[in-house]
Amino acid sequence: MSHDNCLFCKIASGEIPSKKVHEDPEFVAFHDIRPAAPVHVLVIPRKHIATLSEVTPDDAPLLGRMVLLVSKLAEQLGVAYTDGDTGFRTVINTGPGGGQEVYHLHAHILAGPRPWSRMG
Repeated sequence: MSHDNCLFCKIASGEIPSKKVHEDPEFVAFHDIRPAAPVHVLVIPRKHIATLSEVTPDDAPLLGRMVLLVSKLAEQLGVAYTDGDTGFRTVINTGPGGGQEVYHLHAHILAGPRPWSRMG
């Protein structure tokens, strides 16, 4: 998919509405329209990178800031790991074999009752 037709680029630009939980010059975070858990937020860079396989060493600082934002948002969403059974899951699907549906790099923040809770 070209950058011009990218769903997440259109969400980041405001062309397509979303239920945003965070927005800054580098990233946008919003609730997934088909949540797989009670808390399901997507974090995307504004820079169009189709997949995790396409990142370069120059993208390392951006990815580091993205992971820090995931942690900050988990805290703001009330799902950060504090002790005991608390916490959240972070997923980056890559390519068709990895379950990626939108070809714009994004991280999922998932929390709440879920089938993977017994997987360790």
